[in-house]
Amino acid sequence: MPQLTAALQLALLLSAVPAQYLISRWTSGTAAQRSDATQGIVDVWKNVRKSYLNVTVWVDWLNSWVPNMPLLGGQEEDMGRMMEETFALELMMHSNDQGYFGVSKEQRSPRPEYVLHRVGEVVIETQNNMVGVIVGWDTGLQAPPEWIKRKKFTDSEVRRLEDTPHYRILFSGPNQSSLMIGYLPQNAIQLFEGYQPDIPTLDQYFYHFDGKRFVMQEWLKEVYPED
Repeated sequence: MPQLTAALQLALLLSAVPAQYLISRWTSGTAAQRSDATQGIVDVWKNVRKSYLNVTVWVDWLNSWVPNMPLLGGQEEDMGRMMEETFALELMMHSNDQGYFGVSKEQRSPRPEYVLHRVGEVVIETQNNMVGVIVGWDTGLQAPPEWIKRKKFTDSEVRRLEDTPHYRILFSGPNQSSLMIGYLPQNAIQLFEGYQPDIPTLDQYFYHFDGKRFVMQEWLKEVYPED
């Protein structure tokens, strides 16, 4: 597989510099939460470096976790802009003021019957068979326009997804200390009982695993009282 050109390597290095600025601009929360977001970006960068800055590895990550990013075709002048938007979306996955991606603290009550899964349940993502834990849900799609645009949904698909429950799910990353966050529609996951995955930061949301699901901490129970 071809290696990145020196110019593209420099663009990637420079793109990592504004991470702190983007975190303060795009995310909310405490200093500790912003620190977690920073660490998430650092982990991503470390994983890319460990992959020898290979074009294919980098593009695969972008296409997997920031949906439908355009393939790189030598247009290195667009890298800075693309990376800023990519980091902004990644940071919003961790925390944001708009309530996107299942982070809203608005109480989910009453609980609609069509929301089939609950916070604390272990689920499997059906496309790549990744196992994760639900830490939040929305009754319908709650995502920024940039994210919807990258998914290239048709107008009819957007209308359908607006009425489809979406789940905020934590997955293990490429190594034991890294974390990935998914925001998936109900038809993309299935219940996966009887298994306790080892995923970073779960102790921020749950007390323990009871053999079937994770037991929510009180602050999370206040948001999802009927789960």
